[in-house]
Amino acid sequence: MRSRAIWRRVCPLSTLYRRPLMKKLRQTLWPRLTVLGIGLLVWIAAPLIPGQDFDIKANYTKSEYMILMRDGVKLYTQVYVPLDKSQKYPILLFRTPYSVGYYEANRLRPFLGPNRSYAEEGFIFVYQDVRGKFKSEGEFTVMRPHKKNKQGPRDTDESSDTYDTIEWLLKNIPNHNGRVGQWGISYPGFQTVMGMIDAHPALKASSPQASPSDMWIGDDFHHNGAFRLMYTFGWLAHHAQTRAGTTEKGVQRFDYGTPDGYKFFLDLGPVSNVDKKYFHNRVPTWNEYMEHGDYDDYWKKQNVLQYLKNIEPAVLNVAGWFDAEDFYGPMSIYYTIEKENPQNRSTLVVGPWLHGGWARMDGDSLGNIRFDSKTGEYFRENIELPFFNFYLKDKGSLDLPEALVFMTGLNQWKSYDHWPPKETQETNLYLHAEGKLSFDPPSEENKNDSFISDPNKPVPYTAEIRTFQGHLWMVEDQRFAAQRPDVLVFETDVLTEDLTIAGPLIASLYVSTTGTDTDWVVKLIDVYPGDAPDNKPNPCGVRMGHFQMLVGADVFRGKYRNSFEHPEPFVPGQITKIEYDLRDKGHCFKKGHRIMVQIQSTWFPLIDRNPQKFTDIYHARESDFQKATHRVYRSLEYPSHIKVRILK
Repeated sequence: MRSRAIWRRVCPLSTLYRRPLMKKLRQTLWPRLTVLGIGLLVWIAAPLIPGQDFDIKANYTKSEYMILMRDGVKLYTQVYVPLDKSQKYPILLFRTPYSVGYYEANRLRPFLGPNRSYAEEGFIFVYQDVRGKFKSEGEFTVMRPHKKNKQGPRDTDESSDTYDTIEWLLKNIPNHNGRVGQWGISYPGFQTVMGMIDAHPALKASSPQASPSDMWIGDDFHHNGAFRLMYTFGWLAHHAQTRAGTTEKGVQRFDYGTPDGYKFFLDLGPVSNVDKKYFHNRVPTWNEYMEHGDYDDYWKKQNVLQYLKNIEPAVLNVAGWFDAEDFYGPMSIYYTIEKENPQNRSTLVVGPWLHGGWARMDGDSLGNIRFDSKTGEYFRENIELPFFNFYLKDKGSLDLPEALVFMTGLNQWKSYDHWPPKETQETNLYLHAEGKLSFDPPSEENKNDSFISDPNKPVPYTAEIRTFQGHLWMVEDQRFAAQRPDVLVFETDVLTEDLTIAGPLIASLYVSTTGTDTDWVVKLIDVYPGDAPDNKPNPCGVRMGHFQMLVGADVFRGKYRNSFEHPEPFVPGQITKIEYDLRDKGHCFKKGHRIMVQIQSTWFPLIDRNPQKFTDIYHARESDFQKATHRVYRSLEYPSHIKVRILK
């Protein structure tokens, strides 16, 4: 009861819809929101920006085409061409499985391109339903693997479909300047990455934004082998059902029958119940996932990183520190391009955003956290549009660093010629007795902390009552979790000076369990001082004193500690090392704050329940789920710690 009381003061997103304005927005925008798939807040928070009053109909013509691919499949495509013929224009391409919408011939999009500035700037805008979705022909495959060695016209993938589309556009759309750019967020970001592979020579600039790269290692559907139940269930139910043919209509959203996702997924039982209870063979991709629990060839061939060689277009790679869906993707894509294509003009931009937040939000806050400036507006006006203008129009100058990141806590944009910055020093934060956290290693022998993990009473990932994953839990106050007996909490003394971390966070734990498998969740938290001022305005009465801001966290399925391909059981009671990447962060813990680490073994229903018994979890029975006692060691011989990079 206490944890829910805390959240009521945080003013959850759901309460917004009770207000008259939000009711009107819900009636007018919801049909669009359901097909775009990049997060509700991104779209309802659209700010007034340059081009707001630009008349699309008075300045552009809209045409519709069915573009022929090399294997005979036709893809539905909308093309917006400027009426002004005094100059030639570059083409800006957007490919999506979420529906391009606006299928009526006389109905035009309210704005064109990534934001409202682009239509007035002048481009030829192209929107395309990808293969197998909405009005395009063919069959849709979730994360369709790239075919490196194509033997003939029937060997198609997203790369070849992008190539064929660009080739058709250059031959059939007049008044272009011969240059093409591509952009997209989330799945359309993945389409952008695929377009960069074996790219058409005319593709000069690509901006993959929040693109996934590996759905088993670190993006939407799994993290380190742990199944992201809540998100995968909802996404596949809505976007991966079989269809009878081309259509303008999307699938109706799944009816959970309750606003309480925690209860819904707990009542579900093992994930093996999903198809027989709800999907009934209408979501074949779900059934495929259930047959590929380990990191086998099914998942490996979907990994786009292996194909990121000879990338020719200039790349603007965009990520959000608080992206709940795809943060591993853009970071791993950046690292791989840098390694495999050192000559490429690649830039990394990371801001304090949720999934796609840079596209529509002001970016001056997220939940209860304030960033002191409109970071989204800054990105759109000073980074994204100048990038496309420079490479597609030879317009203006482009003075972008290798990495431009917004350091939260400091609340400042910082430029670096390398990421992570070379000016960092790797340091360990060690676990100590009595819940202490320190840069000093432990000196005691045979010390540990234990907790009992019960799969029937898993730790919730959020204190909010919801059925879809949402975004704000990425910066949520963690006091609701700290109160649980199955969450270990470690905290530093009050910091006497600012401490800034930049780069990967590595959790290195020495653990044991009475079971034969378990998950491990490690969270890095910024604890505000007791006298921290409340936000102004503060309509929900949120108290920021001792607020526990989630900075970074991730999960690891223990049976994969030695190999993602070949899982191994734990030996009950045997001390075992678990080490994994919590992903990059750029954050300043301010003077007067504390650093906290929380450790737990459940994170529900964000992550499915581990039976704590070595088994094929996707086919586990209810009787397989058991309580287990977990121990985390903090001794001279077994010094559990979090490895951070401190910026000097």
